[in-house]
Parts: sequence; structure tokens; C-alpha cells
Amino acid sequence: MKKQNLKIFLAFGAIYLVWGSTYLATRFAVATIPPLIMIGIRSLAAGVILYLISRYRKAEKVKRENVLPLFTLGALFFLAGHGLLSWAQQYVPSGMAAVLVTAEPLWIFGIEWFFLKDTRVKLKGILGLFLGFAGIVYLIHSTSAGTAFNHDLLAPVLIVAGTLSWGGGAVYSRVANVPKSPLLSAGMELIFGGILVLIASFILGEPSRFHVSQVSLKSFCALLYLVVFGSVIAFSAYTWLLSNTSATRISTHTYVNPVIAVFLGWLIADEQITAALLVATAIIIISVYLVLYDQYVDRKNTRKESKGV
Repeated sequence: MKKQNLKIFLAFGAIYLVWGSTYLATRFAVATIPPLIMIGIRSLAAGVILYLISRYRKAEKVKRENVLPLFTLGALFFLAGHGLLSWAQQYVPSGMAAVLVTAEPLWIFGIEWFFLKDTRVKLKGILGLFLGFAGIVYLIHSTSAGTAFNHDLLAPVLIVAGTLSWGGGAVYSRVANVPKSPLLSAGMELIFGGILVLIASFILGEPSRFHVSQVSLKSFCALLYLVVFGSVIAFSAYTWLLSNTSATRISTHTYVNPVIAVFLGWLIADEQITAALLVATAIIIISVYLVLYDQYVDRKNTRKESKGV
């Protein structure tokens, strides 16, 4: 029992600390590596590693009917999700990016309610959804007020769009026909997503502006960190937790990650912690709590009803 508790503790530490630090690592990586090339390499490398691990564990093979769903998830998660976030982090602080991404549970809640019709909406959930949206609008407005429609405004909007795409992928993954092995599915999604991101990179002409000799040691180390820690270790910890503890407990990383990201941005990259950032962080975290708590109560009541209690 103690050994199991230690494993749970270490796994939570991985998704808390590592995922909270990936925003700063991404900012360092895209400083000298074009964002789509960076995320394409990260996704492909991590995908191949996870695929090889799954094959070593003798997971089932990918079937023909799995290909399109895996391809779609790769596009939602990594082409749109990570791709837009990586591009935007050329222009916004890592802490702000993390705060905007924290709203992901809100989009998942909204998508499930609108498309799947299996989420019962209550007052707390509706309040949380609108409160979170207000926090996002406030943060974007406070950091780009008085500016023309340029990167200062476009970047946070694209982060929100990428987070919405990631939320769509999370909902679609519930019904998608993918392999049962989480490592195999994740590996193939990363591989397909990485290929799509690199194709987009070529279309946008990134390779013509990129020279390996220009890559700084900091950017290279950041990319290596994102592959090994961000995409392999932390994701493996996440998938293990899904089988060993409740989804509600796992979702607490959405509260911790922005705090870690804001602190590391201030400590290492001299990013400013503004009053607007703190207010928006508090608003969005409260809204996420309201939505997750509403879902927790709804699932608890549903279980009681199914047991006839």
C-alpha cells in the first residue's frame, strides 16, 4: 500500500511540476527554432518512443479502422492544439499562456453539453463556464488594450483556439475507434500530429528561414526536455494515474500548472507578474473548480441513482 501511494505521489509530482514547466520550456525552444518545426520534431520523437514502448509491452497492432480516428486526434491535439500554442508563445509570456490553457476543462464541459448531450448542466456549471470566459476576455483585453490587431492580440486568441481544439480532441477521444492501449494510441496520435505539423511548417515556409547552426544550446535543451519529460514521462504518469485514481483528483493539475508556470516565468525568465494576470488566474481557477465540482456531484448522484439509492 505504501509503495502504491509513493507511485501515486510521484506520478502527481510529474504532471504537476513537468506540465507546469513545459510552458517556459516551449518559450525557450521557439526562441531559435521555428514553432511548427519544434512541435513537429517534439511530437514525432515522443510518438516513436511511446510506440516502441507499446510494442515492447506487446500491445495490439493498429488496425485499418483506427487510422482515421488517430489521424483526426493528432490534428486536434497537436496540429491545432500544440501548434497554435507554440506559435503564440513567441509573443506572450509563459505564465499567461498557462493561465489561458487552464480553461481547457471549461471547453470540454461546453462541448460535451452541446454535442454529446450527456452532461447535465446545473447552475454552478453554467456560472463557471461564463466566469471562465469572462476571465479569459479580461486577461486578453488587459494585455492588448489600446493596440491594433497585431501579435499582442492575435497570440492569446490563438492560444484559446488551440485549447478549444484540444478540448474537442479530448471529447472525441471518448467515442473514437482507437487501440485499447493508451501508450499505442498516444504514440500514433503524436506521430500523425507531428507529420501534419511538419507539413504545415513546409507550407508556411519555415524551413527556408531555419538553419540548424542558429539553434542555441538553451533551445536545444528545452526541446529535449519537452520530448523526454513533457511528452514521454509526464504523459506516461498521466495514463497510469487514469487507471489508479479518480479523474477528479487527476484534474487538480489544472489548478497547479498555471501557478508553477507563472512562478517559473518570474524566477527564470524575469516575466512580470501583473495584477491583471493574478486576477485572471484567480477567476479562471475558480471557474474551473465550479465546473469540475458540478461534474463531480453529477457523477456521484448518477451512481447513486443507478444503484437505486
